[in-house]
Amino acid sequence: MESSQTTPGIGGAGGNGMMISRSNEESPMESSATTPGTPVDDQKQNLNQVINSIQKTLGILHQLYLTVSSYNVASQLPLLQRMNNLVLELDSMSKLAEKCNIQVPIEVLNLIDDGKNPDEFTRDMLNGCITKNQITKGKTDSFKSLRRHLLEELEQAFPDEVEAYREIRATSAAEAKRSAQAQSMMMMPNGDVKVKPET
Repeated sequence: MESSQTTPGIGGAGGNGMMISRSNEESPMESSATTPGTPVDDQKQNLNQVINSIQKTLGILHQLYLTVSSYNVASQLPLLQRMNNLVLELDSMSKLAEKCNIQVPIEVLNLIDDGKNPDEFTRDMLNGCITKNQITKGKTDSFKSLRRHLLEELEQAFPDEVEAYREIRATSAAEAKRSAQAQSMMMMPNGDVKVKPET
């Protein structure tokens, strides 16, 4: 089917139902595919292309539903054209999906199979993380309290040794802070490391 055919209502640009070639419908993000990008950008672009293809497929399916629900002899040609568009779009979606490497947890698929909202998985995961975080925070606070109590007891029994221990801890903390500051100064905003030029 040529792109010059116009079938009303197929979700193309402007709603005129044309089957538009890929080169005409590229968004600014898609048109930047010629310039090399990072793998993350490529994954986002691939995902956006699949999402656009799914939306177009849903539009075509809706138009098919309207055509079939009010079918008469005159609507046979538009029906065939929309069927062809659906097959072409599904083929395009399949090819685009091969470039996407997205791992979906099996629990999300099970929720969808059960007719539930997949956002429930995200909510449950967040609630689980909050619960584990609170448990870990409680353990950390307990260890801090134990350490403080032990230091108080040790200071009464061995004051000189505890003072030496505190000096060692302060020195190592200062060195760690300097090292972290030096490393952060060498990091660029995008996460790359500055290479010091040799003189």
